[in-house]
Amino acid sequence: MSHPLLRASRSPFLRFAQWASHASGRPQTFGLAVFAVVLWAVTGPLFGFSDTWQLVINTSTTIVTFLMVFLIQATQNRDTAAMQVKLDELIRVIGDARNVLLDLEQLDEGEIEKLRAEYLRLAEEARGRR
Repeated sequence: MSHPLLRASRSPFLRFAQWASHASGRPQTFGLAVFAVVLWAVTGPLFGFSDTWQLVINTSTTIVTFLMVFLIQATQNRDTAAMQVKLDELIRVIGDARNVLLDLEQLDEGEIEKLRAEYLRLAEEARGRR
């Protein structure tokens, strides 16, 4: 079923963020990072373990980490929002579901904790522990 909101038009940033997030989680990327660190360590004696030599790895890792935080967060925000929409749709179509739970993520911590306690109580009752 096609829906007008379900068109695959994504911004260049979103496409890049998803690609970078996916690529950073691959074993090959981890291997490349390990290789870079080993290469840096091996060149230590060549540069006399100088301050500049240390600054190279510190600056490189800081920049990569700083940028990756934003890319991964953008991807995670999108994935979380998409999952929330899917869960909302499931709640909406189940006949006995309480539609009041559709925007649960908008409640404050105390309200969510009250609902959580209610579901824990229901789970305990279902297991016959009460």
